[in-house]
Amino acid sequence: MTTEGKMTRAESIDYSTMDAAIGQNWYLTDPNLGTVMDKYIAKDERQSAEDTLTRWGELCGGPIASRAEVIDRNPPRLDRYDEWGNDVSTIVHHPEAIATKRDIWEEGPIGLANSGRKVPTVLGSAFTYLLSQSDTGMVCSTGMTGGVEALVDKFAPPGVRERVLPHLQSPTFADSWDGAMFMTELRGGSDLASSETIATQVGDGWILNGDKWFCSNVDAGAIATLARPEGADAGLRGLTLFLVPALKSDGSRNGVHIKRLKDKLGTKSVPTGEIDFVDAEAFPLSNPKSASDSEARGLNRMMSMVNGSRLGVATMGLGIMRRSFFESAIYAAHRTAFGKRLDELPLMRETLVRMVAAIEGVSAIVFETASLVSATGDESARRLYRILVPLSKLRGARGGLELASQAVEVFGGNGYIENWPTARQLRDAQCHTIWEGTENIICLDVLRSMVKDSAHDALLDRIDAALDAATHPALAPTKDVIAEARRDAQEVIAFLGRADDDVRQLHARRAGTLLSDLAQAALLLEAAQEELDSTGSARKAAVTRFFVRDRLAAGHPLRGIDEDRSVLDLFEPITRYAPIDPNVLPSGV
Repeated sequence: MTTEGKMTRAESIDYSTMDAAIGQNWYLTDPNLGTVMDKYIAKDERQSAEDTLTRWGELCGGPIASRAEVIDRNPPRLDRYDEWGNDVSTIVHHPEAIATKRDIWEEGPIGLANSGRKVPTVLGSAFTYLLSQSDTGMVCSTGMTGGVEALVDKFAPPGVRERVLPHLQSPTFADSWDGAMFMTELRGGSDLASSETIATQVGDGWILNGDKWFCSNVDAGAIATLARPEGADAGLRGLTLFLVPALKSDGSRNGVHIKRLKDKLGTKSVPTGEIDFVDAEAFPLSNPKSASDSEARGLNRMMSMVNGSRLGVATMGLGIMRRSFFESAIYAAHRTAFGKRLDELPLMRETLVRMVAAIEGVSAIVFETASLVSATGDESARRLYRILVPLSKLRGARGGLELASQAVEVFGGNGYIENWPTARQLRDAQCHTIWEGTENIICLDVLRSMVKDSAHDALLDRIDAALDAATHPALAPTKDVIAEARRDAQEVIAFLGRADDDVRQLHARRAGTLLSDLAQAALLLEAAQEELDSTGSARKAAVTRFFVRDRLAAGHPLRGIDEDRSVLDLFEPITRYAPIDPNVLPSGV
């Protein structure tokens, strides 16, 4: 607290004073997020962002997090028919879910934008990150609205635009429409070329008939989907992007029939179902008559939304990483074993430090990617964004699953029980490796960005800039390892360039993992230099060293078994976000 009583970011976190993660302000107890905001948000916008995130951190760590536990036990249900046997396909949400949706709509980025406040893309990602710690299902329920809004704003016919946009931009929850994206069909998940939904022109309008197999936020008010106009080319070239509102132009219910809801492992707060389009009124968002024109092809426009969603999923995984660490740190500060607190035991200290390093690595790449969203007209930034999106999702989604699993283990038997907070995080985290593309698809997308856009050149340039900026002597050993990994990456890229397609695909995961870890390490190194310049602290330098030691350092003859005890000695400042004297850092990696 300041002298005026205003809540401020904590300078050092004492987990032993906290009973639980729920009830804390998740922004004020996350100094790393505050540092990221300082890096990417313009000076004249920082105070506004600080106030906004303080309020949002209180909501996410308080009522939204508390409601999430209730919603998980009382998920949405489908009322298919009314009392007369009419198909009404109505989703019924628990009252706590409606309360959370209202908070997200009116207090989140949409509410800010509708009040005239500027919402930088990095600030929007911070909202997603904090909300993801509470409930990633709710991120999905509300997070696709912005993507649909952008498509409607740019490409919808004028009359449709005027009818739909006010709902997608409504200042109040009562008049709002969520957005959704229905792509998957029974015979085609990632293989969109096999899509069988048919679009038929009727007079000046269009109707859709067909099924979609995995539709998240199934009761959305505005749906973006792909369909093949009658007579169009087979494969991807023949697909057109359509908008399907839940209500027809005359106000009656559209032909979107929900067959059933999926009985999912996690993310239960967002209803996911199977639907039939039956003469559903639809409006083209790309030109059905010009599918050969790459700018008019439906898939191209849909993929712009998919890329934004992929970054969102990476941020969801990051949120679960952070929640898993926070819960583990609090639990380890209270639980005792063998006569000591868990966080005094060497293996637990190493576990928690490695969690911190993983979180800050993914945080670095996710928010760097978010900062590039609005870099219009900058070709280098466009190519960098193109490759950083799949690299972020690769490690963010997997990191959420890995750290949630570690948190369950920190809690022991309690972690496996549903009335403790970690089991749901593990269930929810598994979804993110699938949403918007499995890891295999994401790794192939990294290759695609390299082949079609030469995006690796922009990535290597960004890594070089980070290396050049790292001039503090305390960073030299870590910088050398990153520079060596950068040379390795150059060789990998050259190999992939001359390999045949099967071999290139075979090594896509290895290449993607290396490039993602290298990008994270370089961005952490840059942040370490910035911290040393601004405060003199080497905490971020220590985090970067641990990250590099885990991910990039060459194999040790004894497989990492040596006299280095820095993970024990630096445990408290690393996990509590306290300053570190550069002179105490070990001389090597």
